[in-house]
Amino acid sequence: MQGAEPAAGVLYLVGTPIGNRGDLSPRARQVLAGVDRIACEDTRHSGLLLHQLGLRGSEGGPRLVSFHEHNQASRIPELLAALEAGEAIAVISDAGLPGISDPGEALVAAARAANRTVICVPGPCAVTTALVSSGLPAGRFCFEGFLPPKPNHRRQCIHALAAEERTLVLFEAPHRLLALLEDLLAELGDRPVAVTRELTKRHEQQVGPCLSAALAHFQAHPPQGEFTVVLGGATALAVAERSDAELREELEALVEQGLSRNEAARQLAQQTGLAKRELYALLHHQEQDT
Repeated sequence: MQGAEPAAGVLYLVGTPIGNRGDLSPRARQVLAGVDRIACEDTRHSGLLLHQLGLRGSEGGPRLVSFHEHNQASRIPELLAALEAGEAIAVISDAGLPGISDPGEALVAAARAANRTVICVPGPCAVTTALVSSGLPAGRFCFEGFLPPKPNHRRQCIHALAAEERTLVLFEAPHRLLALLEDLLAELGDRPVAVTRELTKRHEQQVGPCLSAALAHFQAHPPQGEFTVVLGGATALAVAERSDAELREELEALVEQGLSRNEAARQLAQQTGLAKRELYALLHHQEQDT
């Protein structure tokens, strides 16, 4: 039988609601109410959430300490010392499971290295929530989090993922969503996609069914809120259907019809699911050979 929680000297990773506050589990509520301190990304945001959940009132509650990418180097030793002293500590993110695209990962590694007990209290997670509701294959998937914000670096990452056959799950901020969708379409072709926002909330939205349709939607309706993008993986058959010589012939035919090399590569990428950059390179190599 499991002992009473929270236990002294234990680091708890606690999943918090990603939208609907009713998704907080009874176990998570018990742990958050009983720990000595809670490490969180934003003390104001988490303080409001805990107040709304009835876990922090006028008489106070667990001590809140900020824990984010800018202070993790100094905060981790402090939290490890508190665990050593017998405190029970919970780590939460702004929403969902901590440790995914946030400093919780580094704290867990440090706690494990110090032989501290780490326990996850599972809860809502945008990655799996978006994935299983997307209609795309969920048996095998690849989570990439936030791609680099700089355009060149982002496109390089997308190019590196072009042959990945598993379903891809990405995070993106609203002000970069259009650029991400444009780059995905240009580099990977018009793949199936579910662009999700407001997960578990009243106005939950899933936009698809393909990249071109999602891009058109958000060009007409400016993106708001944080997004989880579920993208279909590469099709193995499409990669094997044509040889380089055959692809080069199709590209040259498109160029002869009046398209630029860039547009020819873009069009064939949309038709085949192959990466635009690789197709463009075929034309470039042909030019060098001649």
